[in-house]
Amino acid sequence: MAENLVIVESPAKAKTIAGYLGKDYQVLASYGHIRDLPSKKDSVLPDEDFAMRWELSERAGPRLKQIETALKSANKLILATDPDREGEAIAWHLHSVLQDKLKNKTTERVVFHEITKTAVQKAIDNARDINQDLVDAYLARRALDYLVGFSISPLLWRKISRAARSAGRVQSVALRLVCERENEIELFNPQEFWTVEAQFQKQDSQKEKIVFPARLTHFDGEKLGKFSINNQADATRITTQCAAQNYSIMHIKKSNVQRSPPPPFTTSTLQQEAARKLYFRAQHTMMVAQKLYEGINIKGKTIGLISYMRTDSVNLSDEAIQNATSLVAQKFGKQYLLDSPRRYKSKVKNAQEAHEAIRPTHFEFAPSDIRKFLDADQAKLYELIWKRALATQMANAQFEKVAADIANADKNITFRANGSIMLFDGFSKLYMESRDDEPNHKDGDTQQNDNDNDRLLPKLTENEALNKQDVTPSQHFTQAPPRYSDASLVKKLEELGIGRPSTYASILQVLVNRKYVHLDKKRFIPDDIGRIIVSFLELYFPKQVEYDFTAHLENQLDEISHGAMQWKSLLGKFWTDMGKLIDRVEEVTPADVSKQLDEKLAFHYFAATDDKTSEQKRECPSCKQGRLSLRTGKFGAFIACDQYPECRYTAQLGMEENGQDDENGEMIFPKILGAHPVNGKEISLRKGPYGLYLQQEPDPAESAPPPPEEAKPKAKGRKKKPAEPKPKRAPLPRIYNANHVTMDLAVQLLALPRDIGIYPETGEMITGGIGRFGPFLKVSDNFVSLKSDDVLEVGINRAVELVSESIKKKRGITLGTHPDSGHDVLLRYGRYGYYIQHHDEHAAVGRKADAQSTDLETALELLAQGAKKIIIKTPVKKAPAKKTAAKKTTAKKTSAKKPTTKKTTEKKQTKK
Repeated sequence: MAENLVIVESPAKAKTIAGYLGKDYQVLASYGHIRDLPSKKDSVLPDEDFAMRWELSERAGPRLKQIETALKSANKLILATDPDREGEAIAWHLHSVLQDKLKNKTTERVVFHEITKTAVQKAIDNARDINQDLVDAYLARRALDYLVGFSISPLLWRKISRAARSAGRVQSVALRLVCERENEIELFNPQEFWTVEAQFQKQDSQKEKIVFPARLTHFDGEKLGKFSINNQADATRITTQCAAQNYSIMHIKKSNVQRSPPPPFTTSTLQQEAARKLYFRAQHTMMVAQKLYEGINIKGKTIGLISYMRTDSVNLSDEAIQNATSLVAQKFGKQYLLDSPRRYKSKVKNAQEAHEAIRPTHFEFAPSDIRKFLDADQAKLYELIWKRALATQMANAQFEKVAADIANADKNITFRANGSIMLFDGFSKLYMESRDDEPNHKDGDTQQNDNDNDRLLPKLTENEALNKQDVTPSQHFTQAPPRYSDASLVKKLEELGIGRPSTYASILQVLVNRKYVHLDKKRFIPDDIGRIIVSFLELYFPKQVEYDFTAHLENQLDEISHGAMQWKSLLGKFWTDMGKLIDRVEEVTPADVSKQLDEKLAFHYFAATDDKTSEQKRECPSCKQGRLSLRTGKFGAFIACDQYPECRYTAQLGMEENGQDDENGEMIFPKILGAHPVNGKEISLRKGPYGLYLQQEPDPAESAPPPPEEAKPKAKGRKKKPAEPKPKRAPLPRIYNANHVTMDLAVQLLALPRDIGIYPETGEMITGGIGRFGPFLKVSDNFVSLKSDDVLEVGINRAVELVSESIKKKRGITLGTHPDSGHDVLLRYGRYGYYIQHHDEHAAVGRKADAQSTDLETALELLAQGAKKIIIKTPVKKAPAKKTAAKKTTAKKTSAKKPTTKKTTEKKQTKK
């Protein structure tokens, strides 16, 4: 047995590291945390100096027994869990549970930020003790989260509804951000403004015939603000006067600008960029990155491709910078090299989760070279990380920016044309960062300005006369801020200092899983229960959902991790204030809560419209006497009449008043949407045995003509009715809310299937439609189910990607050649999941996570196990065939049935 026992978190990581260490080391996996606070009362005891009662997880038992068995023959326990607070906590839990087994044995803690042979061996040589400061910070965070969750959540259940499942410390603040953004959108009042733009061309230009636009900036000698032209009449008048003038270049301003590459990825910036460029959810990004970090099978060797993916740092090691620099010179040339290495400093306060940014462990592994060893998502994320890290050591991009003022003869009307010329592409040859679509809805149209700066202008000189082509006014309206996406919400949380980068993915996923928010076109929209929870917390626990308070708490947790604060003193102060609030809220009745929530959310549920005031919207549609208000009950919040029990009108939240709800607020089907905008046929939303669907009524004139006279069978006495026209129908996918189905959406769904584009490999059309099992893509005989993509919006690039992935799954991945037969061993995907195929043999793999880590060696083991099972079952399968033949003989002897019955009776009598 090995003298040294190494414990890591995952089996994939264990397998990779075992390949780097010799026979004196045995590597086992703990599978993450082995224990946690149980989800019940009194797991944290404030009255007993915040004692914490830990409980082993169900799946930890067998793993722990395996570790204990291996520990008997080992002299040293090496805890090699992840290099962050959670990793330190897992090491501490393992050490605590195994303490009795560690007598006369050495325990060491090692950390490495990439899984390479050099990094692992270096970590083994530089072992340390468990960092108690990091453990204390973990204990404080875990206790805080428990105390908040198990103190406020029961109040939500009693005062609002069981649908309000919990109120997490950080999750509630993230939910507040989503709700506040939705409030901004609902209360936003768009403002009208106009711009005037002219098209100019150089005079007497034979070679350069570039027509370029310029925007009006001054009129009548005065500078125009954003809202200076706010109606069509003024815009028309100004346009007419501008069109009657002749223009020349009044002034040209040129400046050289350099643009530097963004820093290498941290956890949050990786999640943001993967969401913008790859359309990955934050949680999916972390899952894919985890696999790249733990190791990928490349030519029979498991290799960790990226450094640790939970980090605040933007620092790169000297070795990484040297490797990146060499590769830049090799691939792009010396002109793309820097004079000295570029180093970045983190802007995140207390950045300490790891020593390095996320980067490739081997820069020489170009994405194109190792793509065949990765699945589609792994290849995309690796390429993103590789390009970003390499770009950090490339020269700046250089531009010449030009701003030309174009004026009339009197100099009282001025247009401005902006443009730029790229002098040297620099890092942008390899990588350009994407941006969130956050328009500046208050101060200006930043999107337009950016487009102007990227425009190419001809060579211009001052006092040069220009040909004016035309002058046109354009109407605009200020835009409400967009809803948060994964990228923008993660960015906002990081800006506010709320939570840790390693927790962002789980926070966002919890909000969706608990149905506090839902995603529409990859944007977060708060559900009614989410809004009510936030309103409740703002009313009764305002300090706990303040952004500054939560950020300050994070800073204090960081101080604990640095040894600058005692963790129990933080908990003591927090719990003293929290306890007083809880006692106060306990005295509030559910009726008082309902009343205050009704007042706070009136702007949302009873907002005035063009045809009704807020009070008119509150009038009960059933009794016409009562007043509607927001109520909370056992099954959630709802709208109800205050004349109960005389009037029993209630309405589900989110139900639109369209005159088709019954007296209890339930939607009545069919719901008439109106007439088709083109053919005028009636469209309705209906409910059938398989769910909701849209129906377009047929035109009676479209009845199928009766068959020819000679083809009609001769009926006896009864004439056959002509076939009635069939209505056109389309299922309503689950991603759409029945209450928000518009005529436009209905028309699009009824028009399916739609052509998306040509699949490049076969030259056949990819179509999108909705079938029995939901939305799908189809090319030839290949069908691809759409899980998160909208069939109405999926584009050709995304469609090709999904179809290619599906075909690749069906064809399978070649893991290698079987040593006995010489046939290929394939990893394939079928009806029941992933499986191994070798010639006529098959073996089930199981979970997707297992499939991703399956190599040839594992596949051969699975096939061997499958073969053993077949040998055992073979005689059992042959036996029924013989019995079948015997049954036929028995069937022929029907007459023997009576004697058999008599014998049975005699036996029973004998027993008695």
